[in-house]
Amino acid sequence: MDVLSSAQSPAQTAAAAPRSGSALSSDFETFLKMLTTQMRNQDPLNPVESSDFAVQLATFSTVEQQVLTNDLLTGLGAQMGALGLGQLSGWIGLDTEAKTPVAFEGTPVPLTATVDPLADAAQLVVTNAAGIIVQRQDIAPQSGRITWAGQDSAGLPLQSGVYEVSVQSLSGGEVIARHDAHVHSRIIEARQEGGETRLVLENGQTVAASAVLGLRPPDTGA
Repeated sequence: MDVLSSAQSPAQTAAAAPRSGSALSSDFETFLKMLTTQMRNQDPLNPVESSDFAVQLATFSTVEQQVLTNDLLTGLGAQMGALGLGQLSGWIGLDTEAKTPVAFEGTPVPLTATVDPLADAAQLVVTNAAGIIVQRQDIAPQSGRITWAGQDSAGLPLQSGVYEVSVQSLSGGEVIARHDAHVHSRIIEARQEGGETRLVLENGQTVAASAVLGLRPPDTGA
């Protein structure tokens, strides 16, 4: 009688759900007992090949190690998340430059514009969530900080929402480069959301920590 064929194998049990170290040890002892019973009760005229026993043992060992590895990676992930949040707490109070869409809530937004050095003119191009250009605004043909007022061509405030803001560099009336405008604001909070570290900016917008391009001490105006 093949004991392993009449019951769920320890390898299948181990693969079904993560186990603690003690549970895996217990499963391994049970597996060895079942393997020994199988050897004792095999048909003498049709014995199981030794290679088959080796395969069963190797399969269980592989699953066992995979479960332990998954548990280890889960623990390391939690530790790294906590460590990252602790490090980012030092960013609070600093001014940041981040590559992210602009969350407009009716008040002017500080931005950093990048203009190609060969440009003789530049435009700020604003696109809404539907991909429609809602504003084109001439700006100085030089890189630096600007303030986007969030107004359409008629000077009326745009609706609150998320906008893509880019800078087109022109030379002789032709577009020679395009760069995304970067949000410039002060960090007031760092938090974990859905396993990701996010930063809350002074303007109320939240951005992923990975979107941060630069940090600097706050400008005191001195």
